[in-house]
Amino acid sequence: MTYCVGMRLDAGLVFLSDSRTNAGVDQVGTFRKLNVFENPGDRVMVMMTAGNLSISQSIRQLVNDFTGSNGHSIWTAPNMYEAARIMGEAVRTVHEREAKALAEFGIEFNVSIIFGGQVRGERCRLFQIYSAGNFIESHSENTYFQIGEAKYGKPIIDRVVTPATSLDEAAKCALISMDSTLRSNISVGLPLDLLVYADNSLAVTRFVTVDEKNQYFQMIRSTWGQQLKTIFEGIEAPQWDAMPSPAQPVRMPLPDSVTPGNAVPAPLQSVAQQFANRQQ
Repeated sequence: MTYCVGMRLDAGLVFLSDSRTNAGVDQVGTFRKLNVFENPGDRVMVMMTAGNLSISQSIRQLVNDFTGSNGHSIWTAPNMYEAARIMGEAVRTVHEREAKALAEFGIEFNVSIIFGGQVRGERCRLFQIYSAGNFIESHSENTYFQIGEAKYGKPIIDRVVTPATSLDEAAKCALISMDSTLRSNISVGLPLDLLVYADNSLAVTRFVTVDEKNQYFQMIRSTWGQQLKTIFEGIEAPQWDAMPSPAQPVRMPLPDSVTPGNAVPAPLQSVAQQFANRQQ
């Protein structure tokens, strides 16, 4: 499996991917999932993939030289929307070539792509492309896309990232999101590829591969976990002061073969009622 996240901000774009693939607990490998298409001064495009590795690699190889139905390639597309459409056509081309044979072996045609960048003369743009070759674009209401094991790293992004977030803060948030995923899912693993693109740079200026020796990421892993624990411990525990309440759990009837005990169920109190009582 994998985890990739891409963010579109007023200041530019942030891309982060892991590099683990696995087809079972004893078939774990490392494959780069972030690829850059760069013509400095004209365009920078980043592609991150999740899903079947052979399909992802076929699409990556094809799209580099692929010419779409409009006669453009991603190297000559006039804007990022056309480049995304060409990427979608490449996905459908690989589907037509591979899907039937894969299905005969019980293998689903499964691929997800985050594709973003900038073409000279327009703003940064970010897309998510599906297995059918269709795609959606990120806007201010939804500043990021995730593919792969997305659920563990989603809460921190939802709470922190807005279009106005700086690139450094977004990169930090992406790394915390990845750390949450690494901690909860064994199918995601180091090393990581992190690319931060500043608006109108039209060249890759900030890229790093993060492994287990990266001091900044190790600091994030230890600090974030400790800070969460500190905040958690600072929140007061529920107060179970007795107060009559009509709410009762659903109790199953005792079977005839069981003799009823003599204990009387204690009155229950909702957490909301407890909090209200404490404020009085």
